[in-house]
Amino acid sequence: MKFIFHTSHFILHTSYFLMSRSKALQYYIVSRLLLAPLQLLTIITIVFLLLRATPGDPADAILGGRAPEAAKEELRKQLGLDLPLWLQYLNYLGNLLHFNLGTSLTSRGQEVWDIIGQYFPATVELAVFSMAVALIVGILVGTLSASRPGTYFDVGGRLFGIITYALPMFWAGMLLQLIFSVQLGWFPNSNRFPPTLPPPSTITGLYTFDSLLSGNLTQFFASLHHLALPSMTLGILLSGIFERIVRVNLKQTLRADYVEAARARGIPENKILVAHALKNALIPVITVLGLTFASLLGGAILTEVTFSWPGLANRLYQAISDRDYPTVQGVLVFFGAIVVTASILIDIINAYVDPRIRY
Repeated sequence: MKFIFHTSHFILHTSYFLMSRSKALQYYIVSRLLLAPLQLLTIITIVFLLLRATPGDPADAILGGRAPEAAKEELRKQLGLDLPLWLQYLNYLGNLLHFNLGTSLTSRGQEVWDIIGQYFPATVELAVFSMAVALIVGILVGTLSASRPGTYFDVGGRLFGIITYALPMFWAGMLLQLIFSVQLGWFPNSNRFPPTLPPPSTITGLYTFDSLLSGNLTQFFASLHHLALPSMTLGILLSGIFERIVRVNLKQTLRADYVEAARARGIPENKILVAHALKNALIPVITVLGLTFASLLGGAILTEVTFSWPGLANRLYQAISDRDYPTVQGVLVFFGAIVVTASILIDIINAYVDPRIRY
């Protein structure tokens, strides 16, 4: 009877604990989802106000500085720029509620959604390969540095993290272009695909994946050849963030009690490093992934402009130069929605992995 009583008490206690954890996780997820519209509204408002505060007139950009003032005024009325600022803001929010990002002022009436669909796949492809490079290089260098404290590997890892974090993207990109494209001729210095070959059939919009899905290895290696230099440049510069996180957390983990206990049991050091320490040290990397994603979008603008990469970030730069309000607002809101969504997903994954976050 005592055994049955203790067993039932243990089952009830465990069930209550699991239910409380489940409720806490659900409450955390709901609270993060409720905060998402507020975050997105803040981004929308800041973008709207900053665009109106910057110097320059879209009418001048479209018609030219020498156009008659009457024609400019007529164009401003057509664009709604003659309305009070608060009314422009409310009209813009109303359009966003209907998922209407507007029409470009400089692309012959092209919808902003069409611009995003045309240019965003190239940015996604660059971001995916850059993030893969950043993770692989950052984790390898951070692990090598933390596992050999006080050696040249440790010092080299620290210098690597500082230098890659501090180097300006545009300067590093131009330097690597000068070395590997101009001097050595190993990589092309612009474009996404060689003009002498037909581009892959559009399936996902990502040339490397589409060429593989089509079974055309010539197109795959051609697209990979054009992608290599910009993705390596952006990925290596971002890898310093992961290197520093992995190195610091892995050093702390290697001094933990359970690691010392594993050493006392005679487990090989390499197995301890991979199976015990590194697994737990990589948990903070999940959080850094979300933060780095925003940096990746910002760095993609400089990368795409430097390497003439035909992505959405490069198109955004052109729209800013042309004072194309609808395109700039639409693309920035689109980027903002991606960052907010990624932030929520990262927070939910963190809360699921680490219960301390949701309590």
